[in-house]
Amino acid sequence: MAVCPILRMGDPRLQQACSPITEFNAPFLDGLIDDLKDTMQAANGAGLAAPQIGILKRVVIFGVTQTPRYPEVDAVPFTILINPEIEVLSDEVEYNWEGCLSIPGMRGLVKRPLHIRYKGFTPTGGPIEREVTGFHAIVVQHECDHLDGILYPMRMEDMSRFGFDEELAPSIESTEAS
Repeated sequence: MAVCPILRMGDPRLQQACSPITEFNAPFLDGLIDDLKDTMQAANGAGLAAPQIGILKRVVIFGVTQTPRYPEVDAVPFTILINPEIEVLSDEVEYNWEGCLSIPGMRGLVKRPLHIRYKGFTPTGGPIEREVTGFHAIVVQHECDHLDGILYPMRMEDMSRFGFDEELAPSIESTEAS
């Protein structure tokens, strides 16, 4: 359909909670999903949430096989997730360097649960439920945060670990090596 402009941090729409999808198999939903796919692909993203393109609905997409933004991560299957819910399954957490298409060129160190279950619906209204760990769990949590008006810097504990990719590169490399 179309590559849409991605809203950037500071746009008030990114701080709003989204409303659920109530109608499946609808032209609006199909068009939204196509726009999300095209936009995420054009930006080499690992995921994208509807509010990032200005649509305040509870829809996220994500998936990674190989992307220049995350060259060393495990694959995450392409998923369209509507009206998601997340359940944390373990107290185990991990710090990871996160980036966001709405905060281009920057990264921050964010603590997230490593083992979750997510559930929601497919575009046809069928149920989807997965138990995941690692990078997959982080991507899902990051994208679903957008649906509640949360950007990853709001989750950070230490703002000294937030900055531009180029400036943080030595810190990121030393953290990933450990």
